[in-house]
Amino acid sequence: MEQATETIHAGQAAIRQVLLDALGLPEWNEAFLAIDGPRETNPGTRYALRVRLGFSGELQYTVVETDRVEIVWQVPGFREVGTWTIGADSRVTHTFEQSGPLATVLRPAYRNIATIRLARLANRVRQVQLAHTA
Repeated sequence: MEQATETIHAGQAAIRQVLLDALGLPEWNEAFLAIDGPRETNPGTRYALRVRLGFSGELQYTVVETDRVEIVWQVPGFREVGTWTIGADSRVTHTFEQSGPLATVLRPAYRNIATIRLARLANRVRQVQLAHTA
């Protein structure tokens, strides 16, 4: 299991909004090439997913709470359960666990990825905030 924590200088709602923009995930998560499905995110909604290496699979939000979002995504041979916990102090902890034969092969490439994802999330939150103030 990988885990990292970072303070993102935005409120819980702004951070959560970016995490719940399923169709926008490819803009800041470089593993995802495309996500297709409804704009509104609800627990259990399934999204078609295309990832690098040409694999297709599925992404699903399994938990959507004020301070916690859990996303499960899978392609043949690979499954990831990722959790984002958003503290009232804007400290965000990202934890993920991967399984499957492809996950075993890719494990070295995923070192420090929780930290990298948090930095990309922070950048995306800033971009969204700037777009709303422009």
